Amino acid sequence: MRHLLHLLGLLGLEVAAQNEALTIDFVSSQIDDFLQLIQNGSLATRDTSSRQPSGCALACSFLNFARRGQVSFPESTVYEYQESRYWSIFQAADTPTCRFAPINPLGVSLAVLTVQVTQCEFAVKSGGHGMFSGASNIDGGLTIDLLKLNQVTVSADQTQTSIGSGNRWVDVYSALDLKGLSVIGGRVADIGVGGLTLGGGMSFFSGRYGWACDNVNTYEVVFADGSIREVSYSTYPDLYFALRGGGNNFGIVTRFDLLTFPQGDLWAGSQTYLYSNETATALNDAVYWLNVNAPSDPFGQVILAYAYVQSFGAWAMSADLQYGKPVAYPPILSNFTKPPGAIATDLGITNLTALTISFNDTNPGGFRETYWTLTVKNSPTILNDLLNIFMDEINPINTVANMTPAIVFQPLTNNIISHFSRNGGNALGITTADGPLISCAVVVNIAISWSSANDDAKVFGAASSFISRSNTTAYSQGVGFPFIYQNYAALQQPVFENYGQKNLEKLRAVSEKYDPFSVWQKLQPGYFKIF
Repeated sequence: MRHLLHLLGLLGLEVAAQNEALTIDFVSSQIDDFLQLIQNGSLATRDTSSRQPSGCALACSFLNFARRGQVSFPESTVYEYQESRYWSIFQAADTPTCRFAPINPLGVSLAVLTVQVTQCEFAVKSGGHGMFSGASNIDGGLTIDLLKLNQVTVSADQTQTSIGSGNRWVDVYSALDLKGLSVIGGRVADIGVGGLTLGGGMSFFSGRYGWACDNVNTYEVVFADGSIREVSYSTYPDLYFALRGGGNNFGIVTRFDLLTFPQGDLWAGSQTYLYSNETATALNDAVYWLNVNAPSDPFGQVILAYAYVQSFGAWAMSADLQYGKPVAYPPILSNFTKPPGAIATDLGITNLTALTISFNDTNPGGFRETYWTLTVKNSPTILNDLLNIFMDEINPINTVANMTPAIVFQPLTNNIISHFSRNGGNALGITTADGPLISCAVVVNIAISWSSANDDAKVFGAASSFISRSNTTAYSQGVGFPFIYQNYAALQQPVFENYGQKNLEKLRAVSEKYDPFSVWQKLQPGYFKIF
């Protein structure tokens, strides 16, 4: 009876204050009591063959008892639904021992301590848009799915929005568009708030405000010791720095308080062409020009994409334009609309919700996916060279089943970079001294999707070769640049090493200070690590 009362006490923590601290000693004692109840037959576990569960089986059984209705197991409807919410097949194919969907930060804290007591490896999912296995799902471990942490709360003065990490950006924008407000966030509806923001976070409004990581006032973070703390520039300046681009290495963020600003409708859409050397050169030159001149009108932005279209047996190109006001054909973007011969256009006045949904429609899930990225300095010729290298790699494999390969150029202008230094600076290692840059990635800067595992070697080989050849070409022309954008990187790419040695050392020092037992490095093995 004593053990049962202890466990009922743990169940009562569901109504405890959000900032009430759990400790690893307390959770360890509760798990010991839980095991004794199993061993004496007072409780049955899902695995009836064992009265001594361990590892992730124990973690899942304990959380299932302590947080009824929040744990799901394979072959259950809830488990299969949550598994279906991954964008890439590589992630959806991972099969955790169980999935835990806590309803508040205290539940996240309990999970963080439970995995340490049971030595169960885990993953954390916000939106699930990572492309490779293990990014936010895990085979044989525990996946903490934040989908129920879905608050969107605007402050009384409308200058800040508190956003739960389980939201997708369409949820956020749907709420804010109704109020004539916005935040700096993702450009595809189904991308999650957490991963995008912790990795940097390009936005349609970055010309005015920087990246998402530069617009977080406060992070609510579950630390490795189970405590739940408010991290800001004033409370934990070193950890605040690390969270601005440091990925999943420092804790589980359960809420982001984002700078909020007035934003109504905007002018946006795409203009699409069949490939020709003349038009490609004109559009690439337009990117170069915009990179130089964007500070004169920071409302204008572009995403320039080239893709091989199997159904046409030809290459196409699309200039996705955004202007943060409801003003058609602004002069800052005129170089992208001048080339004749567009085969399609949907430029017009829209709102942010509708725009991100349209981007989502061009990024369907359910395929094998790979992203790779590199960064080059602004140059009038390098984009043509990179495009030619990409075509040279893709054309020999363009019959791969259901393959859609794309290379995307996105300006990283001085006005964007100027916001990187806000509140002590972010961890990315880029300053205005680096000048206008162009972030060029594979899969949404090259984006490659395909359907058959038999073609994996071909696709990965072409992508890797593209990166190698492109970097060689860029550095030979004096326009190479080391930055690797985490949100577009392949797992093989050294993201944090390319933030610069000084920043890498700072990130590692922060990790050692707040996570002395390396919980986020050892028990959460997926995604990019700083050690």
